[in-house]
Amino acid sequence: MSKYQFRVAVLPNYLAEQSSPQQGMYVFSYTITISNVGEVPAQLISRTWNVNDANGHTERVKGLGVVGQQPLLQPGQSFEYTSGTRLRTPTGTMHGSFFCVAEDGEKFDVDVPMFVLDALSASGGARTLH
Repeated sequence: MSKYQFRVAVLPNYLAEQSSPQQGMYVFSYTITISNVGEVPAQLISRTWNVNDANGHTERVKGLGVVGQQPLLQPGQSFEYTSGTRLRTPTGTMHGSFFCVAEDGEKFDVDVPMFVLDALSASGGARTLH
């Protein structure tokens, strides 16, 4: 086990009631669960997302914290939040990373591998990504 290790699980969801396919707007939520599976307390400082639609358009989103928070996670502790994004196409993908700082000052990134946003599929389920 690494001293500095977070695990990320993602549950994407299509929000049909907030979408307008006739106007090319598809709205998705995604619930992220971040778990400190390392040995040292660490704080999530910032995030970077790449949001890609099926037409090849990519939007890069960077910012401090997640949903206005910068959670400090003790070993074994988790933090869950829900956020959202819009696409111009019914399908797309997201991937990104979290920048974290451990209590001992060590800086590390947590990669969030690509996950699918799909308005055409009613199936879903949590995926542990890292």
